[in-house]
Amino acid sequence: MDAALDDVFIDEISFPATDGYALTGTLFLPRGAKRHAVLINSATAVPRKIYRGFASYLAHRGCAVLTYDYRGIGDSRLQAMVGYNRPKSLVGFKASMSDWAALDVTAAVGWMRERYPTLPLAYVGHSFGGQALGLIANNTDISRAAFVASQAATWRLMTSPEKYRVFAFMNFVGVPLVHALGYAPGWAGIGEDLPKGVFLQWAQWVSSPRYLFDSRLPALENFARFKGQLRALCFSDDPWATRPAVELLTSGFTAIKPEVLTVKPSDVGAKAIGHFGFFRPDHRDTLWHGVAEWIQGE
Repeated sequence: MDAALDDVFIDEISFPATDGYALTGTLFLPRGAKRHAVLINSATAVPRKIYRGFASYLAHRGCAVLTYDYRGIGDSRLQAMVGYNRPKSLVGFKASMSDWAALDVTAAVGWMRERYPTLPLAYVGHSFGGQALGLIANNTDISRAAFVASQAATWRLMTSPEKYRVFAFMNFVGVPLVHALGYAPGWAGIGEDLPKGVFLQWAQWVSSPRYLFDSRLPALENFARFKGQLRALCFSDDPWATRPAVELLTSGFTAIKPEVLTVKPSDVGAKAIGHFGFFRPDHRDTLWHGVAEWIQGE
């Protein structure tokens, strides 16, 4: 372990989603006093392990931090009955992005609120993780939310030529492939394997002018319930979470005035940040420090 983080206790845990499905997570605890609780919510097709460094950093600063995998992803994917440590096929596995929010994210917020009832509860959302905040009924338990490259991911607001590549891949490659295989394979370039329902709902949202806001989900009414503080970071070299896309997502939180900040790689002495770069350890003293101070109200 990093010598600077040897005062952090790390525990692998399991907790139930709202429907009882077992979700796997990692709890990062300071060995000293706990001053804040933080829930880190993953991007689509991204396992929780990429947030390990940032979670450890927050715990080092006195936060109790939980990372976890949505159902069908990482360690929250069922294991095969035969073979050693082999994941079960996702063919026939029922899940959608709205299920991730309603069943998994809702449960994670509730678990942290119940476990740390006296601590301020902050929410870090990466990409889809930020979108989910607006879909959960218990977002009123969150005092502060920090979005990292989280956006209304309609292809129309991505940069060119990436937006045309995304539209073509999702509709002319991804959707037919998912219907043929019964799931979305990670080898197609999306990250982790995805359940069929997750990918198809994602593709539908990406193809819609206002992303998830064009759906008829009753859960959209929860955007207006959130009354905490919200800061959203977008990065100038991120082709997906452009500032207009980030602003479209944050516009859904009508009860508050979200703060949207654009960061250039040169602002933090980096050559590139993009959609995932925030979570690289070399940003510990810049991006991580800034978000941690804001989460902790310092």
